[in-house]
Amino acid sequence: MDFLGNHIEALIFCAQKPIKVDEIRNCLSEMFEADVPVKDIETTIEKVSEKYASDEYAFEIIHSGGGYQFLTKPAYQASIGILLKHQSKKRLSTSALETLSIIAYKQPVTKSEMEQIRGVNCDYSVQKLLEKELIEIKGKSEAIGRPMLYGTSDKFMDYFGINSLKDLPTPKDFAENENEIGPQETEEKAQE
Repeated sequence: MDFLGNHIEALIFCAQKPIKVDEIRNCLSEMFEADVPVKDIETTIEKVSEKYASDEYAFEIIHSGGGYQFLTKPAYQASIGILLKHQSKKRLSTSALETLSIIAYKQPVTKSEMEQIRGVNCDYSVQKLLEKELIEIKGKSEAIGRPMLYGTSDKFMDYFGINSLKDLPTPKDFAENENEIGPQETEEKAQE
């Protein structure tokens, strides 16, 4: 495999949807600061596709949606189906995610503090999060009744692919989109 092939293979691999030849060309042209001919890209994609057509690999390059992407081969559909079924059981409900978010940002936090923020009972969500080991009991509060304090676990970090609570998004990461459709109300109009 040549140098160009490695770059094309990496681009196809990391693309979240089928990547078009023009997109590949634009990336490579910027990378090498030179125009890369479409014919060279198409020839290289054919070579990479031939490589992955071998039974040695469980995935292959598929041309679909006007672009190229890696997909697993049909022979592995059954095992992938089982994995997806298992993963769907591990998904968190919206209420569990809301509760987990409160715990992550406010920890250590009591159940009554969570309920005050959410406005609903959090017993079920807290129980499910404890079962999934995404949160853990960090101790007891000094408040009346000494309620349990909850915080995130190491499994929480792994589940969300972060290394530290400092990696959690901050409010500025949720800034409004600049390219919204429709008229924008100003704050003064909204208060009228």
